[in-house]
Amino acid sequence: MAAKQKILIVDDDNNIAELISLYLTKECFACEIVNDGEEALKAFVSFAPDLILLDLMLPGMDGYEVCREIRHKSNVPIIMLSAKGEIFDKVLGLEMGADDYMIKPFDSKELVARVKAVLRRFQPAAPSTETVIGPVKSVEYPDLVINLTNYSVLYQGKTLDMPPKELELLYFLASSPNQVFTREQLLDHIWGYDYVGDTRTVDVHIKRLREKINGNGKWSIATVWGIGYKFEVGR
Repeated sequence: MAAKQKILIVDDDNNIAELISLYLTKECFACEIVNDGEEALKAFVSFAPDLILLDLMLPGMDGYEVCREIRHKSNVPIIMLSAKGEIFDKVLGLEMGADDYMIKPFDSKELVARVKAVLRRFQPAAPSTETVIGPVKSVEYPDLVINLTNYSVLYQGKTLDMPPKELELLYFLASSPNQVFTREQLLDHIWGYDYVGDTRTVDVHIKRLREKINGNGKWSIATVWGIGYKFEVGR
């Protein structure tokens, strides 16, 4: 029997945390609850979660700080939870490294669906000596190799740590060089048609990609003003 995927729930409102745990336990997830930022960092090490549900408004160390600390060590998926619905708060959360953002109060079914969707996207390749069946999904350019099969990016000879959605966005653009995609198209392809978000999500992820990789004169992630983005390759 496969081991249950583990969810760390970080919320200072224990009633909400217990309710979330109940919903997720019914879906066969193993849950652990902590109520502040310091405990979240300790539980991240001891519990080793597959995904973290992280409330922003925590006593002491807030959710932004917790997310920043975890991102220094790991790309574990993080869904931020907040009563704040302002675009600034969403964008800041994504810039800190969150994979999704949900506004309280939220529907329990939507929360479970978001958790499952994020976990599906984050599928690290398991070590294996068996032969891989089927074609490897990979694109290569000078100084850049993006492998979607094992979720790895090799840039200038070094492996980059990259969250799943950043990698998927980069792979999608690089797979269709010089083709322009609108923000809405990228949201649909990478986050799914049922994603409840806005196009600023795409802008944030593009910004994070550009901070990690720079074009070398032969390719670049280009902005097409008023439309969207493309992976531009010199002809």
